[in-house]
Amino acid sequence: MWSTILLEIVKFTVPAFVVFLTTYFILKQVLQNEQHARMMEFKRERQQVALPLRFQAYERLSLYCERADIPNVILRVRNEAMQSSDLHMALLIALQKEFEHNVSQQVYVSPELWEIVKIAKDQTLNSVNMVAREMDENATGLDLSKALYDHLQTLPMRPLHQALLAIKKEASQYM
Repeated sequence: MWSTILLEIVKFTVPAFVVFLTTYFILKQVLQNEQHARMMEFKRERQQVALPLRFQAYERLSLYCERADIPNVILRVRNEAMQSSDLHMALLIALQKEFEHNVSQQVYVSPELWEIVKIAKDQTLNSVNMVAREMDENATGLDLSKALYDHLQTLPMRPLHQALLAIKKEASQYM
């Protein structure tokens, strides 16, 4: 009697349990696939917004590297009446302003690239300071300009040109 009742219970519960497990695993898989699809859609939408901002940051940092290159800064800030010390300060201020104007671009580029840009800026400032320290106190702005050009000729590659190459390399990964 007990065995018959137990057998009847098993006849109904085992198939029900198998149906339950099958349904559970199928629903679990469907929900995981749906969640994955939503995540992919979210990433695609985010990338559609972020990619143009990233490329804009690469463009702005490229422009920074060109504008902050010593010859270009000298052309913008030097005038004939400047003494070496005046030009030195004008160069430092212009270089710092250029950098500050573009500091927000670090949000859109890799930390490694941003570090390269910062190092290039620091090396450029150090070059200006080093050459300016070697100048005679009566030197003119033209003398400092010539000394800076001569110093740049001794470098295998200017720091901001190296940063520009790094910008181009990182940007090419997204094309």
